[in-house]
Amino acid sequence: MRLVLTMLWLTAINPFQIQGAKTTSLASPSKILKLEIGEIAEGLQLRLSGPRNLQLTIDASGYKTGIGNIPAGTIISDVIIHKVNKQWNPVYGERKVIPDRYREAVITLSDTGSATGRMEVICRVYDEGIAFRYRFPDKLPKRVILQQELTAFRFEGNCEAWASSRAQSPIAKTTLDKLSPEVERPLVIKAGESSWLALGEAALVDFARVKFMADPQRPHTLIAQLSGEVDPDHAGYISPWRYVMVADSPGKLLENNYFILNLNEPCRIQDVSWIKPGKVIREVSLTTQGGLACVDFAAKHGVEYVEFDAGWYGPENNPLSDATAVNVDPQRSPGPLDLHKIIGYANEKNVGIILYVNHHALERQLDTILPLYRSWGIRGVKYGFVNVGSQQWTSWLHEAVRKAADNRLMVDIHDEYRPTGYSRTYPNLMTQEGIRGDEESPSTEHTLNTLFTRMIAGAGDNTNCYFAPRVPATMGGKAAQLAKAILLYSPWQFLFWYDRPDGSPVKKGGAGGNESVIKEVPELGFYKALPTVWDETRVLEGAIGQFATIARKKGDTWFVGSLTGSQEREVKIPLEFLQKKSDYEAVLYGQNQENLQKNEVTVKRLTVNSSSVVSERLLPNTGWAIKITKMESSTNK
Repeated sequence: MRLVLTMLWLTAINPFQIQGAKTTSLASPSKILKLEIGEIAEGLQLRLSGPRNLQLTIDASGYKTGIGNIPAGTIISDVIIHKVNKQWNPVYGERKVIPDRYREAVITLSDTGSATGRMEVICRVYDEGIAFRYRFPDKLPKRVILQQELTAFRFEGNCEAWASSRAQSPIAKTTLDKLSPEVERPLVIKAGESSWLALGEAALVDFARVKFMADPQRPHTLIAQLSGEVDPDHAGYISPWRYVMVADSPGKLLENNYFILNLNEPCRIQDVSWIKPGKVIREVSLTTQGGLACVDFAAKHGVEYVEFDAGWYGPENNPLSDATAVNVDPQRSPGPLDLHKIIGYANEKNVGIILYVNHHALERQLDTILPLYRSWGIRGVKYGFVNVGSQQWTSWLHEAVRKAADNRLMVDIHDEYRPTGYSRTYPNLMTQEGIRGDEESPSTEHTLNTLFTRMIAGAGDNTNCYFAPRVPATMGGKAAQLAKAILLYSPWQFLFWYDRPDGSPVKKGGAGGNESVIKEVPELGFYKALPTVWDETRVLEGAIGQFATIARKKGDTWFVGSLTGSQEREVKIPLEFLQKKSDYEAVLYGQNQENLQKNEVTVKRLTVNSSSVVSERLLPNTGWAIKITKMESSTNK
């Protein structure tokens, strides 16, 4: 059941107005950040200042068009200030309550340099960062196309940054002046010893995507690069938000990632009862036998969904493959696959079925397959290899999410799509890739890069696997996989990407190897108890590429995950977040040197309370997971 938004107080009802103002300033609610806003030759200059001598200058100069720049020769004519302090309850998420506190200036610019008329720049200052966007005049001359964005971020020095050129490419440490060609968002930047920034984009719905690159003309300056031209009419005469998150550590940036949701519109789906997060196993054999075995495994082990991936309706990259009919790709599996039998059996077991559909079929058959899949009893669709970047495909994709909602279908978006907060508005968008996940066999060091960069943007379908040979070979072992299921948030959490349960055929084709057979091991109890959405999230410690520990709460139970990179590390976790005067049982899942070689997990049980400290020496490139449950005697106190 969706909770009702709670408003604490809102003073935007009686805003004050500054007539003919040339400059204005905004302070964040707790006065942590300050934004000075003034005129420049074209547009506005925003000067951000904060703790530890943080300084950043932003040229918000609008856009270049075929008839000149918008705006041009600007004069600030009006400034209206809003003060907002509220909180809201998401349908699901990393926390049960999200604070939404900011100061906003709506600045009207009278354009004296062209015939485009008045426009507005909307600036917000939160304790967690700043954001701004443009609202264009709705009477622009016909066929005005935005060709280039003229936003620039000017830093005080050549700061360190963690960047990837594509959404699923490696994330590497570099410097601002080396960011060429353009790089993905969010872009995390170390602006000082205790000043960390994340640059990004929010509420991208009907616009072209933005990326960032070094300005070839100015040192220590980043410019915004649009992935194609934009028709402002089709965009509703408003741009996405450009944001700068600010924190004293990369862990705090991650913990504050609700900031991006706050920049999106509230939920538009009235009845959200059918939107259900959960764990997922991928059916890899594309056979009836394998599908039924997956359903049995899911029902027994608390896994809510079974996903059928590429090949169930034919070769996915063949534009003629028909996603309205079951026709297994013989290059992937010999079959047979009676999908309708599996769907009926799954419904009896209260297990949902998710179907993958490649973009070729989606673009041709979307309006046909969505109501058809609903009639079949399907719960969700994974949109495969979708086109991203341009205004056309960005708009198409978000419309496809809305159409799925009309058919009560949940969505997972495959490949290069990076979230910008649309799951607040349409929470049937459960998760997305846009991540270098376990399909790429990343090291724990790279996962720790991903955690503090990509995961700031929102949920990531990391395609976790557990029994596959690549887990001990390249990804730190099984305990690290347990930890990643806590650290890397996704409402649909894929846990067994290459793994086949007992009863699934191991001599037939499909994804993964025949070695990836699920065994009845104690850790399956951890996965069975693991939620995928949370009431509370705390990043206890972290350094990009080096280590991280995160605690998440659901009800009276806490789950703690810890990873380390290339260095052996002693992890000590004070359990101060536990309820005082209560006893808990802690079940610890780790791997010492002997068990790491055997590919086995050690399980220890302790009685703990809020004064306890648990510790473990983590070997390089390994992890540690803990489940902490309030004991019944404490519950009854």
